[in-house]
Amino acid sequence: MTSPPRPASRHHKRPRGEGQWALGYREPLNKNEENKKNDDGLNVRQRIIDVYSKQGFDSIDPADLRGRFRWFGLYTQRKPGIDGGKTAILEPEELDDRYFMLRVRIDGGQLSLEQLRTIADIANTYARGTADVTDRQNIQLHWIEVEAVPAIWEALEAVGLSTTEACGDTPRVMLGCPLAGIDADEVIDATPQIDDTVARYIGDKAFSNLPRKFKSAMSGCPAHCTVHEINDIAFVGVVNEQGERGFDLWVGGGLSTNPMLAKRLGTFVRPEQVHEVWAGVIGIFRDYGYRRLRHRARIKFLVNDWGVERFREVLEKEYLGYPLPDGPAPETPRGGRRDHVGVHPQKDGNFYVGFAPKVGRLDGDKLHLIADIAERYGSARVRTTVEQKMVILDIAPDKVEGIVADLEAADLQVNPSTFRRQTMACTGIEFCKLAIVETKGLASDLIDELERRLPDFGEPLTINVNGCPNSCARIQTADIGLKGQLVVDAGGNQVEGFQIHLGGSLGVKPGFGRKVRGLKATADELPDYIERVLKNYQSQRDDEETFADWVQRAEEADLT
Repeated sequence: MTSPPRPASRHHKRPRGEGQWALGYREPLNKNEENKKNDDGLNVRQRIIDVYSKQGFDSIDPADLRGRFRWFGLYTQRKPGIDGGKTAILEPEELDDRYFMLRVRIDGGQLSLEQLRTIADIANTYARGTADVTDRQNIQLHWIEVEAVPAIWEALEAVGLSTTEACGDTPRVMLGCPLAGIDADEVIDATPQIDDTVARYIGDKAFSNLPRKFKSAMSGCPAHCTVHEINDIAFVGVVNEQGERGFDLWVGGGLSTNPMLAKRLGTFVRPEQVHEVWAGVIGIFRDYGYRRLRHRARIKFLVNDWGVERFREVLEKEYLGYPLPDGPAPETPRGGRRDHVGVHPQKDGNFYVGFAPKVGRLDGDKLHLIADIAERYGSARVRTTVEQKMVILDIAPDKVEGIVADLEAADLQVNPSTFRRQTMACTGIEFCKLAIVETKGLASDLIDELERRLPDFGEPLTINVNGCPNSCARIQTADIGLKGQLVVDAGGNQVEGFQIHLGGSLGVKPGFGRKVRGLKATADELPDYIERVLKNYQSQRDDEETFADWVQRAEEADLT
C-alpha cells in the first residue's frame, strides 16, 4: 500500500549558500576555505625558509603540508608500496611520504639554455635525477626534501624561474604556443600578453585565494596547440573586420569528473586589454565562484549556470567598466596534429625541431644533453609543449640534418611513430596520492608493443593514460582515453585496469569520448584491445575518416 502524498509545505526552503563572496557568504563552508581564510597560501614561503627547511619534515603544520605548500608547487608524494585499492581509504597522513613533488612553472613553455641547465642541475642534485615534462608545459621533479627547497628556489629565481602558484587555488601556469613569434602563419604573438599578465598578477594576494585552481592560455597559434577549449580562460588569436589583430575570449572549460568545453563570450580583446580582461574574469571567479563544495568550485560551473550573456555583462559592468566590442570566432585550426613535432620552417628562414620524449619522462642528464645539443647547433631557446613534448628553435638550414641525427641518437625522436608521438600519461601511482594505477611505465611499454604490432599505422591517434578519474592527462578528449581503476580479471582477481573512452576530440569537431557500457580492460589486456580496435578502424574507415568520426558510427561490437 502506497503512502498518501505529503501536503505541500507553506514555506519555501531557503536556497543553500554556495560560499560566493559577492553575495555575502564570507564565512568558510569547508576545511579548505577555513585554512585559506586563516592564512594566505603565499605566506607559507617564509615558514618554509625560516622554520621547516631548518627543523625538517616533522615540524610542518598539517594545514601547510597538505594545503599551503601547494601555493609554491609542492605536493607530498605517495608513500611507496601503497596499492591503488587503498587510495580512497587511507587518511592523508597515511598516504604522505616524507618527500615532495616540485612543479616548476614555465609560462608559455619558454626556456633559455641557462634555465634548462639549472632545472637539470636541480634534478640531479635534489631530485634523484627525475624530471617530467607535463601536459601544461611545466617540469615536475620528485624526491624533494623540504630542507632543500630554499636552495632550489634560490637557483631557480637566479635564472628567472619560479614555483610560485604552480599549484593550489591560484592562477597556474599560463599556456602559450612554443612557436610564438616564429611561426609564419601565426595570427598574433601572445608572448607580451603572457609576460605582462604573469608580471602583474602571479604572487599577488588579490588572486591567491580562489575557489579552486584557474588555468589560462594565450595564443595566436594557427594549430590551436594550447587546447583553449578546455581551459578556464583562453585568449585565442583572431583578426577582426577592420584588420586588427587581437583575441577571442573563451571561459569555462575543464575536464576532471565533470567535463565541460569552454564557451566563447563573442568579444574582441585588443592586445593592450588582455591583462585587465584576464583580471576581470579571474575576479568574477574569486567573488562569485562556488566555494561550498570542492567538486563544484571550478569556474566552469558558474559559466554553465549563468550563461555567456550574463557572464559577459557582469565582466563589462562590474569589473571592466566598459563594453567590449563583438569579435570574430577563431579560424578553423590548421590541419594535422597540434604538437609541433618534426622539422618545420620558421618565418625568419631558420627551422624549429620538435621531438618526443616518451610520455614526457626525462631526467637531469637528458635535460643537460638537450641543452648541449641545442647549443651545439646554434640555438639558445628551447620550448615545452602541452603534449609532453619539446621544441628547439632557431636552427640554420645547414644544421638541421646534424641536430636531427643527434636527437635521434639520444632517443629523442623527431620522426616518431604515431604511438610515440601521441601517447600521454599522468604521473600515476608511482608518485601521486590520488592515483589508483601505474601510468608512465605502462604507457611506455604500450608504445613499444603497438609499434611492434602495428608498424605501419600512420593515422593521427591520441592515447591518453590517466591513473585516476581526475583527467590530468585529458582522457575525455583523446581518441583512446584510459581512466585508471581496479578491475576484475578473468581469474576473478582485482587488478589494475582502465575504463575506456573512445573518440574524444578537440578542434573542428570538439567532443568528449564515447563510453561503451562496461568497456574496461586490465593493464595486461590493453595491447590486445587497442590492436583489435585499430584494425577494425583501418578496415572500416572511409577515405580520410578520423578515428573519432569512425567511433561515432561504429557498432559496439567493433569497439569492444
